[in-house]
Amino acid sequence: MTTASPHAHVHFGRADVQNAGMGVGILLLVVGALGFIPGVTTQYSELMFLGPDSHAMFLGLFQVSILLNIVQLAIGATGWAMSRTEHGARNFLIGAGALYIILSIFGLSVGVDSAANFLSFNMADNWTHLVLGVAMVAAGWLFSRNMSGQRK
Repeated sequence: MTTASPHAHVHFGRADVQNAGMGVGILLLVVGALGFIPGVTTQYSELMFLGPDSHAMFLGLFQVSILLNIVQLAIGATGWAMSRTEHGARNFLIGAGALYIILSIFGLSVGVDSAANFLSFNMADNWTHLVLGVAMVAAGWLFSRNMSGQRK
């Protein structure tokens, strides 16, 4: 038994919202780390710290920079850490999901070749961030609807 509400689903001793938050956190940690590995990231010699001149491509599809990889690692670590509690996982999913939606809108509005594109987004990044952000917000909301009112 857990202290989760009687209607919350619990797997591996954690509520679904915690599993979702931890899963997203781990995924982002892996993506951030793999962005530093030649071969997984093509044109690795063109990996720059920031800006649109970084032409390194994660999986040959997503433009990356050192700063973007660090941001992915930081968001992933935050998600992994916050998912120790239901409230933390919900807050991570909704907050970081909103951040990814904002990053997507930013990337779509400044354009790929703009100097303002300091994180080195391309169109695949922008649309993936939008989908990821919406999915994270939805998961945070859906999986926490039946949480108990108690804070942990």
